[in-house]
Amino acid sequence: MIRFADLATQNSRIRGELDAAIAGVLDRSEFVLGLPVAEFEAGFAAYCGALHGVGVNSGTSALHLALLVAGVQPGDEVITTAFTFVATVAAIGHAGATPVLVDISPDSFTIDPVRIEAAITSRTRAIVPVHLYGQPADMNPILDIARRHNLAVVEDACQAHGAKYNGVAVGSLGDVGCFSFYPSKNLGACGEGGMLVTSNPEMARRARLLRDWGQEAPYQQIAHGFNYRMESIQGAVLGVKLQYLNDWNASRRANAARYGAAIDGPSLVAPTLMGWAEHVYHVYAVRAPNRARTQDAFLHRGIETRVHYPTPIHLLDTWRHLGLCPGSLPHTECAANEVLSIPVHPELSVDQVEQVVSALQAISLEQLAPVRRPRIAG
Repeated sequence: MIRFADLATQNSRIRGELDAAIAGVLDRSEFVLGLPVAEFEAGFAAYCGALHGVGVNSGTSALHLALLVAGVQPGDEVITTAFTFVATVAAIGHAGATPVLVDISPDSFTIDPVRIEAAITSRTRAIVPVHLYGQPADMNPILDIARRHNLAVVEDACQAHGAKYNGVAVGSLGDVGCFSFYPSKNLGACGEGGMLVTSNPEMARRARLLRDWGQEAPYQQIAHGFNYRMESIQGAVLGVKLQYLNDWNASRRANAARYGAAIDGPSLVAPTLMGWAEHVYHVYAVRAPNRARTQDAFLHRGIETRVHYPTPIHLLDTWRHLGLCPGSLPHTECAANEVLSIPVHPELSVDQVEQVVSALQAISLEQLAPVRRPRIAG
């Protein structure tokens, strides 16, 4: 079986370096924040083209803190997409604000800038574009809208480590960028982890304060904060893995290029690489009109697949109170019904990539139903 992710193989290839890094933490017996986290913060911020990095315990925590340091307060509205992992929207709720969900562009799967401007009200405080699946959102028009309306831009780059928009690393384009280091991400910890990056020193200072109970020194709390600190072992592990990120992303892009060339039939649609994007393919998501049959066809050929994401946020029971009904976000709903994620990770062997390529060639031709998308006005 070709697994959707293969963390055991990834870690085994660099096991000596990981063991040495973890042993260093054990020798120092400094397990929360500390030198490994500080070194990784500096390295990853520089990698993103930002001046400051603030390591935290998850991508969700990074998003929450980013919204707070960007000035989002209870009663504000924050515009984002419904086609994302629930943490994007949950973080807005944690900040006491109301998520305002708008539709995506069907080719990129990312938030449609045209829909953003129409959703702005007097209560709007920020925009959260999501760089979904490893492909950047169209940032120039988003940044232009934000400037004209005096809004903060918080980039959700949790799936886009190393992706670039017109040659500029994501995370450094808006006011603050947020990353998750969940183990299966392009840059993954051996556990949970996250970071926000920014070139605004005051935002960085405030984030460091809030991640550690609002303390500016031990037992000197000057703000209501949180226990969002990154563990030293995760900082050490991520510092090792950061050295390999560019190579791993290059492997993902090479695998994705092979896949795109193999899809040549009416039953699968390859993801669209937008002209502005250096995609890092955290997920390689095809469109399949009959997803259940297509998943079975891949499984029959020994290939594990996933769905990211089967239910848009506005149709989840926990977010029905936002008042959006089925049909409200048609491009989002269409994508949610069709997307299917294929293994693209850098641990795939040459033979495994060829097995996936053969499956894509066969499956794109064998299903009878062509891809039909509804006509959507506007």
